[in-house]
Amino acid sequence: MTDNHPELSGYEPNDNYRPLRGKHFTTILRIVVVLGLIALVVPGVLTTMRVASDTAANACATAVAQYYPFAVDYDARFDLAGPGGFGWQCYAIDQNERDTFVTPLGIIPSAPRQIAPGTPT
Repeated sequence: MTDNHPELSGYEPNDNYRPLRGKHFTTILRIVVVLGLIALVVPGVLTTMRVASDTAANACATAVAQYYPFAVDYDARFDLAGPGGFGWQCYAIDQNERDTFVTPLGIIPSAPRQIAPGTPT
């Protein structure tokens, strides 16, 4: 190795180092980046929650119609520690407004499976 570097010819080191951008500009840039990330993430989270809620409600309506045909309403809830564990739970509501647990729908609810005709329930 030699100490001769032609690409550095004419370079004079400067001891008065000054950053390329000021503190004010850096702070504003950081705020803009954080707001941009929030603007990208929040709509995706809200859309996912809405789709999961609608899917759970549809699956619960089907399960209640199949297992509790005399129920007046249904309720799909996200429970941290429900009777079916962590995730969406389906409840049938009777005429006296009592909740009866029907089935766990899981963390990510899916459309209910169709039962073959003649299958005892």
